[in-house]
Amino acid sequence: MSQWEKIYGVHAVEALLRHHPKRVKQLWLADGRQDPRVQVLTELAASARVPVTQCERRELDEWVEGVHQGIVADVSPSQVWGENMLDELLERSEGPPLLLVLDGVTDPHNLGACLRTADAAGALVVIVPKDKSATLNATVRKVACGAAEVIPLVAVTNLVRTLEKLQQRGLWVVGTAGEAEQELYAQDMTGPTVLVMGAEGKGMRRLTRERCDYLVRLPMAGSVSSLNVSVATGVCLFEARRQRSVR
Repeated sequence: MSQWEKIYGVHAVEALLRHHPKRVKQLWLADGRQDPRVQVLTELAASARVPVTQCERRELDEWVEGVHQGIVADVSPSQVWGENMLDELLERSEGPPLLLVLDGVTDPHNLGACLRTADAAGALVVIVPKDKSATLNATVRKVACGAAEVIPLVAVTNLVRTLEKLQQRGLWVVGTAGEAEQELYAQDMTGPTVLVMGAEGKGMRRLTRERCDYLVRLPMAGSVSSLNVSVATGVCLFEARRQRSVR
């Protein structure tokens, strides 16, 4: 097994070169790409002393599955943080922290979208269980558009125990469930908050649900009964963001 991962796409590669340049071993560009976005990448690579090589686009097509935009980088393996990182992150937090928990989201596209939204909404960290959950890979990084290199992703062994520890630190756990009586917009999320989103289709697991301090639902006006988890995550995170901006 290679000690290097192939990360692709302009945003994902640029984020790595800006935030973790030491992880990048080689930058590959498709022949013919000579636009301003590529120039930014080559300048960043030069500053980090990362070799840049041009090759035929068909070679890049063989290396990765997905739209690589003519940009591929060899990087050291993805880093998922351990649970001990949570205490350090909370200590460094300025203002009431907002944490996102994904209880068993397995689609890498959804994880990437959630990471992107969490970063945009100012979340401190994204927490996932180690088992039965998507983890960082090239697809996640591509969909996240650079957010995977900025916002920490923490994988925990026992999600319920982690939630309990966060509650002991004074954080309130708000879970989302379609059958909840209270609507999202009636829930106060201006204080230290952990937002828990359930898995695609199944929602939160029973023990996770029982650990929540509050359960909320998104009001649905149309004929569909639920939203994609990444879309629902965006709605919830930006409602918390809105509340905090008008305090």
